[in-house]
Amino acid sequence: MKELVAQIKEQIAAFTENADLQVEKNNKAAGTRARKAALELSKLLKDFRKVSVEEAKK
Repeated sequence: MKELVAQIKEQIAAFTENADLQVEKNNKAAGTRARKAALELSKLLKDFRKVSVEEAKK
């Protein structure tokens, strides 16, 4: 679970950095990277929910 949370934090940081570059400097490549990070973050959050529910049942 700790590893999953670390991966989520990493993707949040990547998304934030790239989204800021897209907004502030109109960097199209950063926008692509931000969307990719958002997609990966979505998957990780779904995994987190599954693991969290399992942990709560113990």
